[in-house]
Amino acid sequence: MNAPLSFALSPPAAAVRSHLDALEAEAIHILREVAAECRNVALLFSGGKDSAVVLHLALKAFFPERPTFTLLHIDTEHNFPEVIAFRDAAAARSGLALAVRSVGDSIRSGRVRLRGPDEPRNRHQSVTLLDAIAELGFDACIGGARRDEEKARAKERIFSFRDEFGQWDPKNQRPELWSLYNARVAPGENMRVFPLSNWTELDIWQYIEREAIELPSIYFSHVRPVVRRGAAIVAVTGLTPAREGERVESLPVRFRTVGDITCTAPVESRAATLAQIVAETAATRITERGATRLDDQANEAAMELRKKEGYF
Repeated sequence: MNAPLSFALSPPAAAVRSHLDALEAEAIHILREVAAECRNVALLFSGGKDSAVVLHLALKAFFPERPTFTLLHIDTEHNFPEVIAFRDAAAARSGLALAVRSVGDSIRSGRVRLRGPDEPRNRHQSVTLLDAIAELGFDACIGGARRDEEKARAKERIFSFRDEFGQWDPKNQRPELWSLYNARVAPGENMRVFPLSNWTELDIWQYIEREAIELPSIYFSHVRPVVRRGAAIVAVTGLTPAREGERVESLPVRFRTVGDITCTAPVESRAATLAQIVAETAATRITERGATRLDDQANEAAMELRKKEGYF
């Protein structure tokens, strides 16, 4: 039996509303709109901080009922074990169905071909995602992308139209005047919906602190073996071993974003509490993806190319 949901009551109408209240209200409005306008909705859930916030908002938006969304994770099979354990626990607590589709299965079936065994699998999630949308009949997928992450995401509408091939054309998007959203799609087409579009990384952490949202432990400072590669710190794992000549160090680190182990780097940090992470995030001058996503650093146009192919 699912545990009962509970949330703090909203402040009285006369109370001064913070910027987090405004962002929360906008996101809840968007989530209710997609539920009202779309027939079969997936909430893309990786177990990362942004998707954890979206899940929290979705549960809050429809409380005391539960949303009819399906949680969908496109698994690279190269995830940190702490994140997968959190994903399963969070899905169980939410009471929502969890569907997992694997890039590894797409590779084994020949749908995806890697150029080498060490190639990061992030970009290949597009094929698995589009196959999952077709298989499960989703007409909308809710994502946790934010416009401050990098340039291509800043071009997105909140309701982002994808054609019958699952592709994104930034020149073929619908106007969103006065927060009115057009979610009409023909068979085979779908919408990607981004309720966190106007949030920043700092907003996310402040909201997580305010709402006491649980996260995977690797978001908080911990000591792990790492090597330094140029400006990046790389975790030493079975998938990312130290190279010849590299010196392995044990450093206090945390992850600002989580994803494929082969291209997700931690940052050196002693921030072990939410308050410390909020303070550290407010002071940093390096973007989240610029500091921690090695595949994006290698190619500034990588995200836009992936999105046009059907990526998140």
